Amino acid sequence: MLMVGPPGSGKSMLAARLPGILPDLNPYEALEASLIRSVAGGLEGGRISARPPFRDPHHSASQAALTGGGPKARPGEISLAHRGVLFLDELPEFPRPALEALRQPLETGRVTVARANAHVSYPARVQLVAAMNPCRCGHLGDAARECGQAPRCGEGYQSKLSGPLLDRIDLTIEVQPIPPRELSRAPAGEASAAVAERVAAARAVQRARYQPLGIATNSEAPVEAIRDGFAAEALSLAESAAERLALSSRGFTRTLRVARSIADLSGAATVARVHVAEALGYRMRKPAAG
Repeated sequence: MLMVGPPGSGKSMLAARLPGILPDLNPYEALEASLIRSVAGGLEGGRISARPPFRDPHHSASQAALTGGGPKARPGEISLAHRGVLFLDELPEFPRPALEALRQPLETGRVTVARANAHVSYPARVQLVAAMNPCRCGHLGDAARECGQAPRCGEGYQSKLSGPLLDRIDLTIEVQPIPPRELSRAPAGEASAAVAERVAAARAVQRARYQPLGIATNSEAPVEAIRDGFAAEALSLAESAAERLALSSRGFTRTLRVARSIADLSGAATVARVHVAEALGYRMRKPAAG
């Protein structure tokens, strides 16, 4: 997921809340994640934790810090976040080679660290959550605050992210700031515990659905298994939209997976047109230029 919005709109706060709505890891997943932390020397007190990890490296992190490296080929942030969340704030500020090195792990769920004296493969199945401002000054579209280079500054800033990397992002959303008056008078929102219950229920449905395949979530499922749950008109909408919007094969498959997840979260047994339409909206909304 990529969140785009001006400074102070709550992007980092939303990302930090995400681990709280994720279910506990099962014993195998907890052991796997703990072993990676142990290799990196970060297993506190030798205790295994069932909570999904949350990693948020600074944007000055190098390629080796993100994907792994060093003399002993230690795991990087993407492996330390295995089975959890990797949060990259100020995404365009990361070194471009470091971001491009994430492309293959995001696709395969594994990263290989090759050194002269070591060649190690680490698991790296993460939920990538990223945040960015619409431009370097952060106020593109706000006539009272944007810089004198608008809108060119936004185009240049957003172009730091390559097409292949953006193609691996399933959800792009705009996060707009809430005026102080509205913020102070807003009613209480839905608690994380309530959201966590829906997520746990959807995960349980997916685990039962894919048990014969030995996988647990829609993100791991082959397109054939995903497509079986679609109503005919929903699949037709997805196919026609993919042609009209020139989605890549990867983009089309990821759209189907997101639609399947939206249906699971709503408790629907079959993916309908409305679920596909929502998934397409998230897929095609690029970082706003104002």
